[in-house]
Parts: sequence; C-alpha cells; structure tokens
Amino acid sequence: MLAASLIDLVLGLALDSTKPESGNRVALEGLAFGKPKDGAFEIAIRKFEAGSLRIASAGFVLEIGHLVLHEVVARVRMESGQPRPGAVTAARAEFSAVTVHGPLMQAGAPGPGKDHGRPSMQGGWGLGPLAAANGTLRAEIIDAHLHFDANVTIPIRHGQIDFNQVTVEHVGPDSRMGISPAGLYVDAPTGRSYLFEFASPPTAGVEFERRGALLGARVANRGHLQLQAFVEGALRQPNAGPAAGFTRQTRVLFDRTAVSGEVRLSDGAFSVPGMRVDLAGRAEGRNTVRLHSDAVGRGLTVEIPSLSARKGQLSARHAQAACDEIAGALTLRVLRQGPQLRFAFELASMKIAGLRLELQGPLDTPR
Repeated sequence: MLAASLIDLVLGLALDSTKPESGNRVALEGLAFGKPKDGAFEIAIRKFEAGSLRIASAGFVLEIGHLVLHEVVARVRMESGQPRPGAVTAARAEFSAVTVHGPLMQAGAPGPGKDHGRPSMQGGWGLGPLAAANGTLRAEIIDAHLHFDANVTIPIRHGQIDFNQVTVEHVGPDSRMGISPAGLYVDAPTGRSYLFEFASPPTAGVEFERRGALLGARVANRGHLQLQAFVEGALRQPNAGPAAGFTRQTRVLFDRTAVSGEVRLSDGAFSVPGMRVDLAGRAEGRNTVRLHSDAVGRGLTVEIPSLSARKGQLSARHAQAACDEIAGALTLRVLRQGPQLRFAFELASMKIAGLRLELQGPLDTPR
C-alpha cells in the first residue's frame, strides 16, 4: 500500500493491484518536505527508485522493470483529506525493461466530437523525419496460386520513392510498379493489377504516372511519392487506417509476403495526436528504423536501436508532460490475433533529461 501511495503521489500513476505479490517495489533516498505555500507543499526526493511496476487500465498494460528518478520535486495539494500532486519535475530519469501492450485500435472508440477529454485527432500528424529519409525496403512474395512470386526492392532517397527505380523481379519478364490516380499498381506481363486503391486521388506528395504523347502509348514515367506529404495527407483523411484501400488480392498476399528494410530518418519534428518530439542526431547515425516481418499479414516488427530526440511533449487526459532530451532503444511489434490487431512496445533502455509533469483534475483509475 505504501508503494502504491508513493507512486501515485510522485508519478501520478495508479498501480495494478490484482497481483500485489508480483512486484511494485520502491526505494527512496533523501526525502524532504518543504513548508506549505499558497495551499500547497513540496516533497523533494534525491533519488526515487522503483522496480517490477505494473499499471493496467482499459485493456492496456504498462510494465516497468526498473525506474530511477534523480532530483525529484513534487508540488502537492490536499484535496478532501487526500494528497494530490499538481506538478512533478525530475532532473534525470532512467528506464529499463519497459513494455506496453494492448489492442492497436479498440472497438467503440469515441467518434469525432466525443473525445471525452482526450487530445484532438485533427491536425495532430507531423512526420518531419520522413522529409529527407534514406533507405531501402525489400519484400519477398511467394504465392503459387496467384502465379506472382516476386522480389520487390523499393529505394527511398531524400524522402522520396521514385517508382521508375522500383524493381519487381520474378521468373520470366519482370513487372513494374507505379502509381496512378486509381491507386498503387503492378504492371505484369499478364496485365495491370492494383495493390492499393484510392477512394479519391490524393493531392499531396504524389506525382502520378505519365504516358507518352500518342494515344495508348506506354507509360513513360511511373510516378513519385514524397513520403512526408503523402503519408501526412493520408492520415488526416476521415476514416484513415492502415488497411483502408488494400485490394482483396493484396490482403491474400500479405500472409505470403516477407518484408525487411532499413530507413535512416532525418532530423525533424515527429507528432501524432497528443504527442510531439524533435528527432535529432542523424549525423551521428541515430534514429535508423529497421523493419522485419516473416509474413506481413501476421505481424510486423519495427526497431530503433539508437533513438535520439529533444523537446518531447505529451498530452493525455488530465496530464501534460515534457522533457528536454530523450535517448534509448525501442522495439514495436504489431501482431494479428484473429480479427484483432494488438501492439507490444518494448523499451530496452531510455534516459530522459529535464522531465516535467503537470496534472490537472482527478487521475484516471484502472478498470
């Protein structure tokens, strides 16, 4: 009980009490109390250390193997006889063996105008690190039934995919990949088939294929994609989703498609609804993304062995967090379990400098 009260007070987290014997260990060094001022008092902790923490809420589970906070200061008010933190700062934070897992998209999520205090989805997407990204994606497709065994290589140069440079190799004459107002396609010797179809032609970050001057002439240019503009535009569309326009044939191929690749992100601001961070350190080889999947239809693994970022901001229900610098190594796995997609986020290690947390209103409690 003491451990849960301390963490709830200092971090604003409610521990999972279903398995109290399994962990939630806490140690403190240098605890001091300041004099009350303006209806609040300060708690200073030279070193706050916790291990084997487990926090569960609304189908999501957060587990922290080890956490150390240095030079912690918590400003606390008394409300209805209970201590309520309003602001927490820490000079440095060190995390290891952190995992978060749960459903990727929950059924019954609030619709537009019904966010119930959660950050707005509108205008929240910013993918600056794609602007000058470089790398190569590879896919191996094996499907004897559809007669489409192929090795696909997609170069990414300066944040752009030039479909004239994409190769689709297989037995017999090779195929070509391109993009038209109707969607992303493959021109095989047997004809054109679409991998992804657009509900309406995108207007941002895309240059469609061009044909020669004569009627019925062959494709002279397969088209280009500027990744940042195109992906941001797609994410901001209503009902946007990772599988929104994939054709039936593509969905069948997913279970027979292995993917690998490495993309070196550029420095720049990355933001999703409720979160923003500035990636930095490309010159030192930081922020390289590695992708791997034996079968895309069953799951995908994304790794960043050396993450480096600055000016992190996080907005959640009743809480605002910020920090000066972030460094670490992380892995994201997306898995399909029956009809549902689930994610598992693993943080091998992370160091955060200048951590600040502001709390407003009552804290959420586990369900």
